[in-house]
Amino acid sequence: MTMNATSTTAAPARAGRREWTALGVLMLPLLLVSMDVSVLYFATPAISADLHPSGTQQLWIFDIYGFVLAGLLMTMGALGDHIGRRRLLLVGAAAFGAASLLAAYADSAGTLIAARAVLGIGGATLMPSTMALLRTMFTDPAQRAKAIGMWSGVMTGGIALGSVMSGVLVEHFWWGSVFLVNLPAMALLLVLGPVLLPESRHPAPGRFDWPSVPLSLAAVLPVIYGLKEIPTEGWHPLYVVSVTVGLLFAALFVRRQRTGGSPLIPPALLKGRGFTPALVLTLVASLAMMGSAIFTTQYLQSVLGKSPLEAALWSLLPSVFIGVAGPVAAALVQRGVNRGYVVAGGFAAMAAGFTVLALVGTDSLWLVLAGAGVLACGMVAIMSQLTDLAMTGAAAERAGTASSLLETGAEFGGALGMAVLGSIGTALYRHEMPSTAPDQARETLGGALATAGRLPGRSGDTLLATAREAFTSGMRGAALAGAVILVLAAVGAAVSLRGVEAGGNGRK
Repeated sequence: MTMNATSTTAAPARAGRREWTALGVLMLPLLLVSMDVSVLYFATPAISADLHPSGTQQLWIFDIYGFVLAGLLMTMGALGDHIGRRRLLLVGAAAFGAASLLAAYADSAGTLIAARAVLGIGGATLMPSTMALLRTMFTDPAQRAKAIGMWSGVMTGGIALGSVMSGVLVEHFWWGSVFLVNLPAMALLLVLGPVLLPESRHPAPGRFDWPSVPLSLAAVLPVIYGLKEIPTEGWHPLYVVSVTVGLLFAALFVRRQRTGGSPLIPPALLKGRGFTPALVLTLVASLAMMGSAIFTTQYLQSVLGKSPLEAALWSLLPSVFIGVAGPVAAALVQRGVNRGYVVAGGFAAMAAGFTVLALVGTDSLWLVLAGAGVLACGMVAIMSQLTDLAMTGAAAERAGTASSLLETGAEFGGALGMAVLGSIGTALYRHEMPSTAPDQARETLGGALATAGRLPGRSGDTLLATAREAFTSGMRGAALAGAVILVLAAVGAAVSLRGVEAGGNGRK
């Protein structure tokens, strides 16, 4: 049965057991797509020993998945609106499963890179399709808000869970097992999806804007690449040029969307009340979350000296409470609290988390975990409300496009967070390191750790203590900058979203 978007004045039907069961099925691919961002963290040594990739190949094994995913989100969101979101979801699930099998048994670095690229393509089909179908299945505002809160919690928790699962599987099996765990979930989706999930698509989509596809890729990929490399490599001309080229293509992409007859991203979507503020605030929230993650993960391993698996297990602790953040935010809105104030409260919570991080010393495990936990809860509360606002305000026939725009904004925000906050932390680290320290040690904490191991006697211990203090100082400075950004975002949310109705259609 195909359910096309139509206008109706009837009260929205409440979802029943079928829809909630279908939501559970949709959570599986969503969890796996988010986990695949971090699932190789602990498999890298085993992959290197088995496949012997070059340094460049090793980087691509890590990065190709995220690049392809970010570059194709807008395309796949719009394609789902055209051909049917369930159909695209099932095609993506089949591709994701096949690529997982190929990756698990890859016998060369090139094969693994190709498999990871196909995984990125599959992930780009799954993410916007799940949200668009969720909007179709849950027409009651209160139920939809609850479902979106669960969606946001699973998305946020999956990244942390991926690294832990990677460590456990590699310790007990072989590195290919981190990919094989995808197969049962994708098989379940392929079996139950046609039974439980309704089909939905644009009733009159027009022609698909294929020329916008390469334009969107040329806009997204160079910017993401440059922003990801700047924190570790500095403002190298190559990365600055990469970002600049991407922005130029972005301008061409925007021009085509404004002047084309059947654009990939209809300008009317961005003009919908609340959609553009939701998109911008999503970017800022992702900036803060990813910007904090690059410090907390290094802190656990390189400052506190935890093993990678220990660090991953400790990093799960802040995720314990995120499952309630989304539903609590939804309940507040349904009880009449202005949505803008709820989102502003989420940003205030994230700012409080950064403030806690600004107080850490070189031996502050519980303080770091507390700050990260408050940050994560604020993030989920924000994302659940912004996603609900954007998906409710967008026309049903453009649900896939709306979802893909939000997710692309989150990808940009994450890269920007690593660039901005990462650069602040790096600059402060280098400022705090004495000029007498070896050049490699003055560049990064990782360089200091490597250098200290080669120094005789107490010299290595002294260098390590100095580097760890310098890194912690940089982390505190970046946290203060993040807190300022988030306080401004809280004010912006309260102002820009104040006209949004508490529980219903997203309009006053």
